[in-house]
Amino acid sequence: MSIPFTNPLPIPVLGFCAYSGTGKTTLLKQLIPELNRRGVRLAVIKHAHHNFDVDIPGKDSYEMRKAGAKQMLVASHVRWALMTEDAKDGDPELPHLLKQIEADKVDIVLVEGFKKLELPKIELHRAAHGKPFIHTHDDNIQAIACCDDTELPSELRRLDINNVAQIADYVGEYIATWQPCPVDLPMAPTCGCELDTSTTLSVRQGIDKILSYVKPVTAIESVDLDELENRVLASDAISPVDVPQHTNSAMDGYAFKLSDTADASYKMVGEVMAGHAYNGTIANGEAVRIMTGAPLPAGADTIQLRELANEQDGAVSFEGDMSLGQHVRQAGEDIAQGATALAAHSRLHAAEQGLLASLGFGELPVFKRPKVAVFSTGDEVCQPGEPLKANCIFDSNRYTIKSMAKKLGCEVIDLGIIQDSEAALAQALKDGAAKADIVISSGGVSVGDADYIKTVLEQVGQINFWRINMRPGRPLAFGQIDDSLFFGLPGNPVAVMVSFLQFVQPAIRKLAGEQNWIHTMVPAITDKPLRSRTGRTEFTRGVYHLAADGKLHVTTTGAQGSGMLSSMVKGNCLIVIGEKDDQLNPGDTVYIQPFADLL
Repeated sequence: MSIPFTNPLPIPVLGFCAYSGTGKTTLLKQLIPELNRRGVRLAVIKHAHHNFDVDIPGKDSYEMRKAGAKQMLVASHVRWALMTEDAKDGDPELPHLLKQIEADKVDIVLVEGFKKLELPKIELHRAAHGKPFIHTHDDNIQAIACCDDTELPSELRRLDINNVAQIADYVGEYIATWQPCPVDLPMAPTCGCELDTSTTLSVRQGIDKILSYVKPVTAIESVDLDELENRVLASDAISPVDVPQHTNSAMDGYAFKLSDTADASYKMVGEVMAGHAYNGTIANGEAVRIMTGAPLPAGADTIQLRELANEQDGAVSFEGDMSLGQHVRQAGEDIAQGATALAAHSRLHAAEQGLLASLGFGELPVFKRPKVAVFSTGDEVCQPGEPLKANCIFDSNRYTIKSMAKKLGCEVIDLGIIQDSEAALAQALKDGAAKADIVISSGGVSVGDADYIKTVLEQVGQINFWRINMRPGRPLAFGQIDDSLFFGLPGNPVAVMVSFLQFVQPAIRKLAGEQNWIHTMVPAITDKPLRSRTGRTEFTRGVYHLAADGKLHVTTTGAQGSGMLSSMVKGNCLIVIGEKDDQLNPGDTVYIQPFADLL
């Protein structure tokens, strides 16, 4: 039985496997010096099948380890060695062992043994031994080093087991052509060929199908600088000036022309403040006081900090190392005149507004805001602020949807709560489509007798009704009503928010003019076991934090019911468990979607 293997290092790992007596160790003892001679830096991991010991009984290190030290590190000016007591019932774990390698100091790791692992290997074979081949049941065999009497399939790379130079050539080729495996992100964009017409889709297929229907807004309006927050730029913002406009001082200090003489003293000839200029030219041996942001006087090329200067009797000398051009900001080093300061289709926030202000823009062209109409369905849904009817619930979904849409820069139209009747729903859909680019409802997209959305949408527009392989939020209705898009989201409050984040958000961003936006995925280490079902994407509410080890860690918010809005309030991210995973253990890497963008 093969055992899955993932290389945790940014360098290649290559195994050597064979039956006992074939000569693995003998070959490696010849191959290692040959690779060293060629400049290849090596690390080697050997699987020992018995209770080995590399320390010497009676030595201090041996006695301290046997006395109970879990780890014993012995070091000299020549080498160091770390012995770790880590008793296991089964074989040692190669990924854990590989993490102990200083990957920045070697080019490849050669592994002897571990033949059951699914890692790339060279098989060693001698026909005279009469042993079966390993490659017949191991697809990870890259080449076979064998003797002349061995017969091999033509598709396998053949190496001479007695030609160490040839095997070294192959290892060199392997290093040169090796590529790390791409990170397998949950919901990663596809090539598009995966789309089909089935009624059950992956999350990625659902996103791609929806985006294929979205046509970005083309209408443009000119908007004052103060009103640009969360708008999308319609054309490139070309800088009319250099930023900074003048070569200037990055520090309070003294400006001068750097002398070759380390202990030079400079004559003080003036002072230049920010917003003013020095009208003369600095000659050799002269200096001026200068404030941060003040233009560098002609003739000066260097600035020394005020705290490293000694000014006395009209002259100044400097302490510390100095280099030509230090603490000088060149004109245009941030943005040159005529360069693109911000590209079209950029979403504008505080930093972008500040940048545009620094260039002197008073207004800019942006795409018009998308309009989003929102309503809730169900006779059991009551308006907040009014008395709660028997057997009913207050409407929360409409408010979470409106808030998220507003944060995406949309103009929101609230159509209220629509009763459970085909006529009322049909009228709401028509009204929404007449007023908005997107119509969003919540509830009424399951298979209940009173869930009319699907039926009504087929009457007034076009419908795609999907089941998405995800939790929470499996049912999703999507379609068109005239020129408007329609989203029918689930009824459970958490499912509504998760579905909005995954499907409605990318549609709104594309509609608004943003190009190539994708969900933010950040790696984190889970502190709790996580379970899902293979073939389904799970969105678990989580809390991430920077731990003492300097890495992001994440844990769940607790109970994960799809009606528990408190789990979204407690959380600051979604933990995304991909379709390939059914069990993640503490210490495993997961991917999270931080709430910072929208919630």
